[in-house]
Amino acid sequence: MTLRLEDKKEIVAAVNQAASSAFSAVIADYRGLTVAQLTALRAKAREQNVYLRVVRNTLARRAFEGTSFAELNDSLVGPSIIGLSMSEDDMGAAARLFKDFAKDNAKLEIKTGSYDGKLFVGDEVDVLAKLPNREQALTLLVSVLQAPVSKFGRLLTALKEKNEGQAA
Repeated sequence: MTLRLEDKKEIVAAVNQAASSAFSAVIADYRGLTVAQLTALRAKAREQNVYLRVVRNTLARRAFEGTSFAELNDSLVGPSIIGLSMSEDDMGAAARLFKDFAKDNAKLEIKTGSYDGKLFVGDEVDVLAKLPNREQALTLLVSVLQAPVSKFGRLLTALKEKNEGQAA
C-alpha cells in the first residue's frame, strides 16, 4: 500500500510524539504472526499502557530522531513492531509484554530495547522486562526499610528473655 506524503508525516509525528514521552522502547520482528495474534498483542498492549505500532523502518528512523531512542535505528531491519512503555509507574511494560507474548508465540523475536539511553540487544532485553513496576518497587523499599527495625526488635526480645532466664 502506498502512503501519501501527508500520511507519512502524520505517522512520523505520531510515533515521534509517543517516543518523546515514552520511558522505554522495544523492537521485535513479528514475521509469521497471524492477524489474530497481532490483535491479541495489541489488546494486551492497551491494557498495560504500551504504545504499539507497526511502522515502516524509514519512517520509524525519522520518528526516533531527536528522542532518546535514536540508538534503535540500526535495529530497524525487516518487519518491525515497536512497543513504547508510556507509564512512569511501569517503565518495563513493553519489554515484559513482548517477553510474555513470545513465550506463547515463538515467531515473535525480540531484537532490541532501550531504556535511559542504553541499548539492550537480544537476551539483554530481559533486564528491561524485570524492571519492577511502581507497586513492586515500593514493596521492595518497605521490606528493605523494615528489615533493620525487625532485627532490632528480635534482638531486644532475645536480650529480655536472656535477662529473665538469668534472673530466674
